[in-house]
Amino acid sequence: MDLVKEVQAAGVVGAGGAGFPTHIKLGAQAECFIVNAVECEPLIATDKYLCRQEADKIIKGIQVIGQVLGAKRLIIALKESYVEEIACLEKAIQEAKATIEIVTLSPFYPAGDEQSLVYAVLGKIVPERGLPLDVGAVVDNVGTVVDVWDAAQGKPVTHKILSIVGEVDHPTLLQVPLGTPIKECLAQAKMKSGEMAVLLGGPMMGRILTDPGDIDGAVVTKTLGNLLVLPRSHELVRRGTRSIQGIKGQALSACIQCQMCTDLCPRFLIGHWVKPHEVMRHAFKEDSLGDDAFIRAFGSAVNCCDCGICELFACPMGLSPRRMNGYFKEKIRERGLTIERGTNPREHPMIAHRRIPTHRLIARINLQAYEGQKPRECGQWLPSRVRIPLKMHIGSPARPLVAVGDVVALGQLIGEAQEGLSVNLHASMAGTVTEVTDYGITIEGKGGTRG
Repeated sequence: MDLVKEVQAAGVVGAGGAGFPTHIKLGAQAECFIVNAVECEPLIATDKYLCRQEADKIIKGIQVIGQVLGAKRLIIALKESYVEEIACLEKAIQEAKATIEIVTLSPFYPAGDEQSLVYAVLGKIVPERGLPLDVGAVVDNVGTVVDVWDAAQGKPVTHKILSIVGEVDHPTLLQVPLGTPIKECLAQAKMKSGEMAVLLGGPMMGRILTDPGDIDGAVVTKTLGNLLVLPRSHELVRRGTRSIQGIKGQALSACIQCQMCTDLCPRFLIGHWVKPHEVMRHAFKEDSLGDDAFIRAFGSAVNCCDCGICELFACPMGLSPRRMNGYFKEKIRERGLTIERGTNPREHPMIAHRRIPTHRLIARINLQAYEGQKPRECGQWLPSRVRIPLKMHIGSPARPLVAVGDVVALGQLIGEAQEGLSVNLHASMAGTVTEVTDYGITIEGKGGTRG
């Protein structure tokens, strides 16, 4: 079986992003393959752990992926501050006698954004709403590369490594089966008592859960890499849970048109048409504009990458240009409007001077109290039950292959990829199927143990 088919059979998706099926990426040809080990958001520790502990797998994975892509350049990109991780990768490269470059970046946010990364590493600019392949590159997260190598050995994706930080007594790294309840992971890290919110992902782009029922119902997916626990009173939580009506009202009344949101936008800095200050300026006209004027006023919103710099770092008034961009993206879809793509972007001459240092970002969003939480060792937790979503990826959900009462083994195929963009699903633990719904498959086994 060739690598693309092995990866497809194993259900590998992008481990650090939206979950794009990896076998689709590997069907391309590219001049350069870039491994993203930058760990874009503050406080997350999983990619660094993989670079230390799985360096051999990473290098082997890069080599086989490079062969499939026909890539002439193989690159690992990570921050220059990752001294130990760089040493581990250099050692693995030497032992494998591999021709792989290590490119180090200054610690800025969002260095791990795919398009910002391509520019920082190659000096090439991906067109608006385009792919790195448009400039001859393929980018994969370091966790994805590990999964690809495992797939080449016949091992499907069944587990995930998380970092758990914030308001916990024991910041930790934890390897758990897919579908593990989030609340069990939090219990292993000893989440503090009180009114807490949980961010699924990082502080800038993570999904915020405040309702205890939502926290109880959340599970580990193929794309989740971090849990951040914060008090519900924290500014990140309060701002992230504002209603869109409140955000619009603030934009209409308090925006001072300083343009800082645009000046610091990473997509604007690589030459894309992204102008959140203009979106804020024209918001009051929303209901009075025809289609052409609507596009001129709000069309740039479709190029927003949702990094959050505009609202959490740039805006001196505490407004939310990102949320406004998201609002107008939806309005553009509702109107059925088409926004032309800029195909020849040019970087801003001040791009190198407007990057946001990670330590300054941490201070700005008031997370200094957790900056010293750097878990290094990874434990394991086997729950007594998992609830595995049928859709943990871009595309159509997997089609269940099991029924209630079936006994399944670890790694057994339990969901089959549908036609088109879809991904296989495997049992993340041995046990008995107790529920099959449109959402997912529940398996109960003998768990409740920590490794």
